[in-house]
Amino acid sequence: MSGITHVVLVQWTDRADRSAEADGLSREHLTRIDGVVSVVSGPSVSPEGKEGAYDWMLVVRFRDRAALEGYLPHEEHQPVATFIGGAASDVVVFDVDEG
Repeated sequence: MSGITHVVLVQWTDRADRSAEADGLSREHLTRIDGVVSVVSGPSVSPEGKEGAYDWMLVVRFRDRAALEGYLPHEEHQPVATFIGGAASDVVVFDVDEG
């Protein structure tokens, strides 16, 4: 059984920093979903400055592909997705199979 890493990059609308709100929602809700192994989020602290237009990142590790598939429609995912959808001008999602 292999895990899945789910990466979300967000550019906030009008560059208003919504990172603290997104961090709180992500940690509160996503950790309640069965199959979520870990949740890490926040603005970049990289000295390289290669974030491009993106202000915030969310990384969710899942036990397996079935957990990722169950996450998308899950009721605990909805508050996070709704917040990001309303506060972001651009979102990139990238999923990687760790297997």
